[in-house]
Amino acid sequence: MKGVLLAKPNYQFEKRQRDLAKKQKQEEKRRQKQEAKVAAGSVPAIAGVTPPVGVPDDITLPAPDGETPGSETP
Repeated sequence: MKGVLLAKPNYQFEKRQRDLAKKQKQEEKRRQKQEAKVAAGSVPAIAGVTPPVGVPDDITLPAPDGETPGSETP
């Protein structure tokens, strides 16, 4: 049995695989949390865009012709 070499474990490869699996799991968890927030309506649908502070959600925007909706002059 002299001269039979066994393969040495590659610890760096194993550690890298564990780290990649951990990062992938964390990213999936983050993505699920983000989707849950969007589904609940607490976060805007466009990632990275936050609504202005102090602006109510039910604000009425002016009509394209410059008049506000519902304000008619006789």
